[in-house]
Amino acid sequence: MSSLTVTAKGQVTLKRELLQHLGIKPGEQIEFDKLPGGELRVRASRPAGSIEGFLGLLAGRTRKVATIDEMNEVTARGWAGEP
Repeated sequence: MSSLTVTAKGQVTLKRELLQHLGIKPGEQIEFDKLPGGELRVRASRPAGSIEGFLGLLAGRTRKVATIDEMNEVTARGWAGEP
């Protein structure tokens, strides 16, 4: 278990080994969840994608054009956990 010292400003610095364990790189964010008993859960904050980023993901990578019905079918299978 690692221990950290709290500064007069109420700040702590996570050691490099802890950041590497979390997969955190400089400039990235960390999330904390308050748990019962005065405990915290720490994890890397992973930004959620946007619909704009998703829509252009496959642009220009295929010549196949899918119909709305085909897209709806694939989406329904994906939500159901089917391949």
